[in-house]
Amino acid sequence: MTTAENQKAGHQFEPFLAAHGWAGAQLRPLAGDASTRSYQRAALGDRKAVLMHAPPAAESAPCPPDASPDQRETLGYNAMARLAGPNLAAFTTIAETLNAAGLSAPKVYAADLSLGLALIEDLGDDLFARIADKVDEAALYEAAIDALIHLHKERPAAPASPLYRMLDYDETALKAEMALLPEWYWPLKKGEAAPREALAGFAEAAEKIARAVTKPSVVVLRDYHAENLLWLPDRKGVARVGLIDFQDGLVGAPAYDLVSLLEDARRDVGADLAAAMIERYCAQAKAIDGFDEARFLSDYALLAAQRNAKILGVFARLAKRDGKARYLDLLPRVEAHFRKDLARDAAAPMRRWIEEHLPELAP
Repeated sequence: MTTAENQKAGHQFEPFLAAHGWAGAQLRPLAGDASTRSYQRAALGDRKAVLMHAPPAAESAPCPPDASPDQRETLGYNAMARLAGPNLAAFTTIAETLNAAGLSAPKVYAADLSLGLALIEDLGDDLFARIADKVDEAALYEAAIDALIHLHKERPAAPASPLYRMLDYDETALKAEMALLPEWYWPLKKGEAAPREALAGFAEAAEKIARAVTKPSVVVLRDYHAENLLWLPDRKGVARVGLIDFQDGLVGAPAYDLVSLLEDARRDVGADLAAAMIERYCAQAKAIDGFDEARFLSDYALLAAQRNAKILGVFARLAKRDGKARYLDLLPRVEAHFRKDLARDAAAPMRRWIEEHLPELAP
């Protein structure tokens, strides 16, 4: 954002800031994510916060909680994938739930849902992705595993407010996400749309994957990885892990966020470290009633294939549709994850389709 754009944004947001005791705050842009949301660091004397802008009309509508399965399939991708879209109520409600469970989500100081604006706690700049090469990487990931276990042990009720209710990460959502691979990655690589027969075969494979995943049981933050985790060493225990970018969270299978952490699309996590973190998770999860390690590891294999199929499609879409070519640079790492995922027995239905139609992705 240029200086002129920053000044314009300051004027645009000034009524909101003034209404909540932040008149005259200096705004400085922060790097955004792949969504339509934007963030600015706000400073007023020795006070600091982050101004979050989630324009209400910037994305298609999220899925109404009471929509029937048939209705959900006619509402578009955001609804089928259970994305919150620009629903700021999702962020504020989940943040409150995480903080109540003893975790470190940004506190919400003020919010105007109609404007899509919120002033939230500034958790600093020490993203795991920035500091992992400068500190004890294993200690960071151990803390991330411990925070995840804490969330799963606490099992906070799916957050709900008059304006927002968390949905399940169900078969429809899992299949909708996987379908991005033939919809966007195929034409990126082949220069043409996937034929109908190939799409039908992919849908069948995706359904087998989705149906095999354990039914939703815990809060899943959905993008639990090194660029969304902040190191807060002055805090104690699991609160040392700061959590951001969780507004699309759902109630899902416990293995999902572990996959997100260890098969990171943006940074390499060594095989030995990943194996140690899976072992750490399972060792602690044995204290959770009903934990079945074999079932968990099966879910991990299924969801690894599911998530990386999705990410290949998402990154291709960001490049082709949205002109964000930088995401192409991330594809080789995700492709490598996907090949490894397909080699697992649980992913056999997807592997067979890939071997026939996209053999360059085959293990």
